Amino acid sequence: MAERTRETRERILSAACEVIAEVGFEKIRMRMVAEHAGVSTALLHYHFENREKLFTEAMTHSFAHTSTELERDADSVPASVILARILHSLLPTDPVLRQDWRLWQELWVRALRDDTTQKFAVDLYDQLHTWVGSALRRGVDSGEFAAFDVDATATLLLALCDGFGIRLMLGDPRVTLDSAQSAIWRAVAPALGVSGEFPEF
Repeated sequence: MAERTRETRERILSAACEVIAEVGFEKIRMRMVAEHAGVSTALLHYHFENREKLFTEAMTHSFAHTSTELERDADSVPASVILARILHSLLPTDPVLRQDWRLWQELWVRALRDDTTQKFAVDLYDQLHTWVGSALRRGVDSGEFAAFDVDATATLLLALCDGFGIRLMLGDPRVTLDSAQSAIWRAVAPALGVSGEFPEF
């Protein structure tokens, strides 16, 4: 029963991510998510009392899924490879990540108008900061990276990913995935004491 409940929640959250990314938070209705997930509206409300709760859970679900997948072999590959994977995942590099980016854009807009969402967004950024910072510290601790200000560098990397990510989502012809990744890596490579070439992963 517990496993079935977990699977149902996962299916609902995945459906919510897809529907929110497609139509936007302001237009979403619980019925739309229920239909997309193949569950009744009553069952959806059993797991999530309102669309605000569903939205925050969907954002958390999206982030957790990405971070878990990228850390699968963190103890057996160089820290630079893990960091490159993380940076790659913070850009809209494939259809799944483009969907995640649409969710983030919905979050930004809502956070400007709603205090609760604003606090949630800041908390999610704190989690991202910790995630990037952990990869940076792993490199310092192993001797792969030089000593540097980890917190400041993590903040810089997140800001660069946000900026380049927006341009990529807009289809700006001046920015490609390769040029974005290269520019982001070159911005921090001197501080890390590594090559300016974006690592192969």
